[in-house]
Amino acid sequence: MLISYSWLKDYVDLSVDAKKLADDLTMSGSKVETIKSYGQEIKNVVIGKIVSLEKHPDALKLQIGIVDVGEEKLQIVTGAQNIKVGDYIPVALHGSTLPGGVKIKRGKLRGVESNGMMCSAKELGLDESLLPEYQRNGIFILPELPLGDDVRDALELDDVIEFEITPNRPDCLSVVGIAREAAATYRKSYRMPKVKIREVDDKNPATVTIEADDLCFRYVARVIRNAKIGPSPMWMQMRLLKAGIRPINNIVDVTNYVMMELGQPLHAFDLDKVKNGHIIVRRAKEGEKLTTLDDKERILDSDMLVIADEEKAIGLAGVMGGQNTEITDDTVNILIESANFRGSNIRYTSRKLGLRSEASSRFEKGLDPEITVLACNRAAQLMAELSGGEILEGLVDVYPKPVTEKVLSVRYERINKLLGTNLSCQEMKEILSFLDFGAICDGENLIVKVPAFRSDIDGEADIAEEIGRMYGYNNIEDTLLKGTQITAGVKTREQKLEDTVKDVFLSFGLNEVITTSFMGMKDLDRINLPDDSYLRNAVKIMNPLGEDQAYMRTTLLPFMLNVVYTNYSRKVPEFKAFEISRVFIPKSLPVEELPTEIKSGIIAMYGHDVDFLTIKGVVEELLDVLNIKNVKYARSQNPAYHPGRSADVIVGDEKICVFGELSPDVAENYDINKRVYVAEVNIELLFKHANDEKIYKPLPKYPAVERDIAVLVDKNTFVADIESVIRKAGGKLVDDVKLFDVYEGENIPDGKKSVAFSIWYRSYDKTLTDDEVGKVHDKIVKSLNEELGAQLR
Repeated sequence: MLISYSWLKDYVDLSVDAKKLADDLTMSGSKVETIKSYGQEIKNVVIGKIVSLEKHPDALKLQIGIVDVGEEKLQIVTGAQNIKVGDYIPVALHGSTLPGGVKIKRGKLRGVESNGMMCSAKELGLDESLLPEYQRNGIFILPELPLGDDVRDALELDDVIEFEITPNRPDCLSVVGIAREAAATYRKSYRMPKVKIREVDDKNPATVTIEADDLCFRYVARVIRNAKIGPSPMWMQMRLLKAGIRPINNIVDVTNYVMMELGQPLHAFDLDKVKNGHIIVRRAKEGEKLTTLDDKERILDSDMLVIADEEKAIGLAGVMGGQNTEITDDTVNILIESANFRGSNIRYTSRKLGLRSEASSRFEKGLDPEITVLACNRAAQLMAELSGGEILEGLVDVYPKPVTEKVLSVRYERINKLLGTNLSCQEMKEILSFLDFGAICDGENLIVKVPAFRSDIDGEADIAEEIGRMYGYNNIEDTLLKGTQITAGVKTREQKLEDTVKDVFLSFGLNEVITTSFMGMKDLDRINLPDDSYLRNAVKIMNPLGEDQAYMRTTLLPFMLNVVYTNYSRKVPEFKAFEISRVFIPKSLPVEELPTEIKSGIIAMYGHDVDFLTIKGVVEELLDVLNIKNVKYARSQNPAYHPGRSADVIVGDEKICVFGELSPDVAENYDINKRVYVAEVNIELLFKHANDEKIYKPLPKYPAVERDIAVLVDKNTFVADIESVIRKAGGKLVDDVKLFDVYEGENIPDGKKSVAFSIWYRSYDKTLTDDEVGKVHDKIVKSLNEELGAQLR
């Protein structure tokens, strides 16, 4: 919500600047988003009046104007076509500054001297989209104002503060509401607008019937007679503009002005278009049609509330008025509506019709019914003043079920314990009084009368919050929690390990993604999951958004592939991402208890430098960082992966990971014409086998002896099996083993391959001799031959 600082100061005396006010209000609970200064950069811009206009002798589109700025008359050349003699306009004098640091100096245009510039609203930093058509795309035409006055004062170009109002505080959606908060923050009083109604003797002819009193709690109406429709005064237009509201005419502007001032939405009907002046508040008829003020026909249902006369609907209650009773230039008699509606019903209507307004955004949060009379009288006062109309005698006020005063009894010592303060009951009473709460100290209790506009206050904790924020949370001393034991918050082992896993993934340039937890059976079909797979036994959602989100997911793969496709289809050349999330495996179907939630991880990547070894490198690094030993790799049979370019990672007898190239069939299902590499990790099994112990190993004192070995083995023999035999046969003397060559081709028999390793032998007790190394090396060669049929090359 936008509020200009000058408007706020009408209701509370403030000596601080807007920045200080914003900081203090934020600390007391009214969060400020931004501050916009309209007139800060404007200098030497004044009000002027066009005395004469003539065509430029050497330019068809230019005019030469003589402008009276009070103390002198200036010649100014302009290209604007929306001006005429007698118009009041903003004039930037020689040496003036406009928003954005624009400097204006005297000069010549096509040989004619120009001593300044006539300004548009945009050049003054205003939003032209909120102005009437005649004031856009040209000079800003003003009403009659004192000549020579500084434009910042004449147009109230001051600071505008934007507040973020939480849904539980609709009372702060008004200037008076923020003034109340500011007054309480500085321990001052605030002022309500002065309302004086002068009625004529003729009786108010309007009548009101509430047929749906469960949806309309109160309806107040007044009538203005012989009004003259015209523009509202500049001060009102500017205040509305700075609040983000477009000025329309003196009647509609008053309803918006009072809404911003007091927080109560109003509506003005053309009384002569209301059948017999009889307002009926009822539910809409099923299929009933109403054309609203935005010139759109709305089809209503019986759950919506309408304002009607004896023949037709004339407005959507709390949302928008109807076109059939709109205020026009011909309107003479006006009926002012100030009502209170059920917030949930207004929200339903607004969402169902896709129609949101300033009024509906307030009503749906729940407003104070006690403010309706004041708002109606305030609007009547302003309309009479600005339109020359007469206020007819009598206020229609239909209030079937008046709200009762809410009184709470709270323990002030309990509030001190909740807040960590040591305030007396009298101090709490004083704080509450500045917020318009009535309070009485009664022994150990504080009796609090809650004002009607604070519907969010229900109990002791709410009162404690009000006292705490106004006392100042920054004034409350830091203390430790009191109890038998103080425990510092630390991460669990699983949380620390998860952070480590993420660090590994991020170190490889993978970006983290988050996908939805719901899936459809088609997702499983697209990854070629067999019909008998246990992953098809999924928990069904009772109220799904659609068939594609009807089940809790049992695998992360389809969702990561959706992300891959999105990037691939948008021509992203390189893609690397991971997700760590939960899958849901039911214990039985139909579901009788909560499913097992298994934390899983998935990696996906593609690109010109990405291949099988790239994804394998990520998996190996992850296993190494988590210090997981006794790892075996086996050819994967997972149908989602390429049968010859994928592997399962096995620790003990548990499969903790599968990785490799995505099956071409699955890639085709996702319209991905590129090799994609994926790894799926069971995070919980990964953590189970992770070794947290850090064992210190001193640097070796004795040198290592390197020997290379190349053997012929069957083509299907795994390199990991060869390495395992080498380490087992070599025992403690084998310090490290590294594969450096795998060769098939010339001089290698069919069905065979040559595999070459470098082996480092080392003893941590002495320097090894060639004879000692030779014996171990021969033992390794023999073991390879006996266990794998390997032949030394």
